[in-house]
Parts: sequence; structure tokens; C-alpha cells
Amino acid sequence: MSNFNHLSRRRFIATAGATALSSVLLKACGNPPEDKPTITSANVARINLPAEQVPETTKVKLGYLPIVEAAPLIIAKEKGFFAKYGMTDVDISKQANWGAARDNVKIGSAAGGIDGGQWQMPMPYLISEGIITDNLKVPMYVLLQLNTQGNAIAVADKHKGKGLTLKVEKAKEFFEKTKAEGAKFKAAYTFPKANQEFWIRYWLAANGVDPDTDIELLTVPAAQTVANMKTGTMDAFSTGDPWPYRIVKEKIGFISALTAEIWKAHPEEYLAMRADWVDKNPKATKSMLKAIMEAQQWCDNFDNRKELIQIVSTKNYFGVDPEILQEPMMGKYDMGDGRTIDDKSMAPLYWKDAKGNVSYPYQSHDLWFLTESVRWGFLPKDSLAKAKDLIKKVNREDLWREAAKEAGFSDIPTSTSRGIEEFFDGTKFDPENPQAYLDSLKIKKA
Repeated sequence: MSNFNHLSRRRFIATAGATALSSVLLKACGNPPEDKPTITSANVARINLPAEQVPETTKVKLGYLPIVEAAPLIIAKEKGFFAKYGMTDVDISKQANWGAARDNVKIGSAAGGIDGGQWQMPMPYLISEGIITDNLKVPMYVLLQLNTQGNAIAVADKHKGKGLTLKVEKAKEFFEKTKAEGAKFKAAYTFPKANQEFWIRYWLAANGVDPDTDIELLTVPAAQTVANMKTGTMDAFSTGDPWPYRIVKEKIGFISALTAEIWKAHPEEYLAMRADWVDKNPKATKSMLKAIMEAQQWCDNFDNRKELIQIVSTKNYFGVDPEILQEPMMGKYDMGDGRTIDDKSMAPLYWKDAKGNVSYPYQSHDLWFLTESVRWGFLPKDSLAKAKDLIKKVNREDLWREAAKEAGFSDIPTSTSRGIEEFFDGTKFDPENPQAYLDSLKIKKA
């Protein structure tokens, strides 16, 4: 008998014996109750959970885009946190772009799409209201904030030395000159009416530039931003790492501003799911949240960042040279114009920052995104009066709290509001009075 056959026979006997013993034990204890699954390799992680926390399903399909915001989802999968909480069949599915993610959540995983995943704000609200889904309302729940910061505004090399930094002196003059010369400044973002468009609009408007009249705005998928800047088809873009830092490394541009400079500890991207999936699987939802929260804590240990970079940079996920992520993930930025930043508080953060908990989905932040949507005419003016009611329907911070308590996590916020927020130009947003914020802005459509 060959060694291979001998070993295979021994394995079979051992496996059969273990299976028989399990069967005897189960029979000795009577039939397993319905809420406790039969022990199999697929759900072995679930048997250590209290019966009331065993998820209704082990399966979920989450979409993501290859930018640093997706790190907690990837780490929860790769480091076994999903499995730890009983979610042993989690599919982390790379989306071609934000439009594809929207289309895939619209049809759901049963039809080959996704159940939810990573989103820019306020996409879950726009999907819920049918605004970006051809009037088909697909109710969504916002469940968790994935990170703060981690974004930047990158500008082509030909504009180096022209004063395009965080605060642009004579900004209006510069952009009017490009317009007069017939070469209107082109700035791109990865999806309209969402985060990355808001960052570039806020930066420009705070510097006295009307983004709707003084420049040209366009949508470009994140993976195409560097290529488009190389060919000269755009002058600037706003998106998440690793794309802004790539243009510095490849010497085709510079970083004019980190979004962490525009709004320190700003909310970035979120986990949101189809409401029907959550309503059907509330325990699985909380299991998923616990896993991602634990992954966020792992990500925020800077001793883990080297391993984090090695995991997310692989072909399976971001498909970039790890070197492109190494410095930004540690809060180190060569801005490409002679300026450098070395500050861990400016790095993408996933669990805790100077203002408190990162993961918790503050309803006050959702209100800012909806207020900005009214500011730029993406939502009608009367939306502001209805915003708080809509937020209560979409934002399920209650599930976040329940999951955090069940897992024994600390740093649970006591309020749904993070309070007054301040931006680099001195403007303040008080969630108790969003209209006052809107009235204070000089450049707006509303």
C-alpha cells in the first residue's frame, strides 16, 4: 500500500469516527433545537455563539471598490472575523465602479447582484428614494461608518506652482483665466452627487470658485483617474487612496489638499445594506457588524498596517504596488509640490479618532450630506424639512449599538449627533440648525 493510500485511509477512519461520535453525542442529547445548527465544517464557528446570537444565514454578498475605505470589509474576511461571528460564507465582491455597485444592489444577490456593501454618502438615501435607480425605490439601511479621511484632491503637474493648495489665493482669477483661454479647468470625481464630488465642490466654493460655472465637472471611475490625468483629459480629481498618491509617485501630478485638511475627522464611506436583507436577517446583520467593528479595531492598530497593506494591495483586491499605500496609511504624504505631512491623525482611521468613535454612524453626519445635496440642487429645497425623518428611517444606528454591546466593545457614543462640525475655512455646521449653515454659504444653488 502506498503512503498516500495509507494516509488517505487513516484520514477516512479518523473523520468517520469523529462524525459517528458527533452523531452519538447529538442523539444522546436529543434532537438539536432549531436555533442551534448541526455541526458541520461550514458552520463550526457558530457553535460557540449564544443561541440568541446565532445568525439566520451564514451567507452575504458585499460589494466594494478598491480604495482604502474598503479595508475593514477585506480584513474582516481575511483575518477570520466574519467566521468568528458565524458568517462563514461572506463574498467580498469587487465592483467595476459605483454605478455597477448601484445596479447590483438594485437587483440583489438572488439575481446575481449584491446585498449591500461599501457606499459613498448619500448613495444609500438616493437609492432608497429611487433618485439614482430610475425611480425604483430600493429601501436601504445605513449600518456603520467604515472610516474617516483617506481622500485627497489631486492636480496635474502642469498646474504646479500656481498656488493650488488648501487655501488658494486668487483662486477666482486663476480659474477665470483658464476659462478665458478656452481650456476650462476639468475636475473629476468617481460618482455624481456623493462624497467625492462634495469634497471638491466644498474646496472650490470655500476658495470663491463656483464649481457649476467656473470649471467643468465630470465623472471618472477611480481606476481611470491616473490614466486620464496622464493623457491630459482632466486637470484634477477627488477620490480615495491609493489613487491620489499614485500621481505623485508617477510624477504626473501633486496633491493640493487632503480631505482631512478640509474637514478634520470627516465621515467618509459607509456600510449600507438592502433593508429587506436586514429585516429578514437581523442576527446575521449584527454578526456582520461585530466582525467589521473588530476588523476596524485591528486596522487602527498601526502595528498591523504593514500586514493590512500586504493584504489589500494584492491582485484579489486593489491590485497595486504596496509601496503606493505604505506612507499614506501611516499618515505620511509627500504632496508632490514641496510640502510634506507626517501625522498619523491624518491617515485613514477606522475605529477611533480625535473626535471619538469612527465606526458609529452619526445621524448628524447624514444630515450634513443631505444638506449639501440641497445646497447644490441635487435634492429639492423642501428636502431639508423632511431630512431628519428620512434619516431615522434609513440610519439604523440602533443595530450598531446592539451589536457593539453584544460584542462587549467600548467607545459607544451616547448621542446620535457628534455636535458642531468645523471646516478649514471657518464655516460651522450645527446639526440642530442646518438651515443656518445653508444660509451662511455664499456659493450655492439653493
